[in-house]
Amino acid sequence: MKFLIQRVSNASVTIENQTVGSINEGFCVFTGISDTDTKETADKMIRKLVNLRIFSDEEGKTNLNLASVGGELLIISQFTLYADCRHGNRPSFLNAGKPGPSQELYEYIITKCREYVPKVEHGEFGADMKVSLTNDGPFTICLDSEEI
Repeated sequence: MKFLIQRVSNASVTIENQTVGSINEGFCVFTGISDTDTKETADKMIRKLVNLRIFSDEEGKTNLNLASVGGELLIISQFTLYADCRHGNRPSFLNAGKPGPSQELYEYIITKCREYVPKVEHGEFGADMKVSLTNDGPFTICLDSEEI
């Protein structure tokens, strides 16, 4: 599982010219799921996500987590995080999870995040989405379940 986390001052997702989710200060989380990922993998990633201390404290040090700042989450499914660009110029997505199980796990992630964060918005699995965000910092972190 991969989370591409961007600390944002605001973010939104639009499908067919209709905003389906928007947040203020928090994280926009692009979520890639592979066939080997499980709920246990998701739980580990979610704990890391919600406890990341990457918001500035009163001294300007990145020392605060989402709860400390009342942060919100926008979770976007993104199979392209599993793009394999080693051969040729056309990426392969064979390492991305199959749609059925990946969608179930994506929905599990959204539900589980709501146990930690009061406002969790999301896109639509498999949809053509337009994501707008203001990256605060800029601050972007890649979390890979194989590395944590």
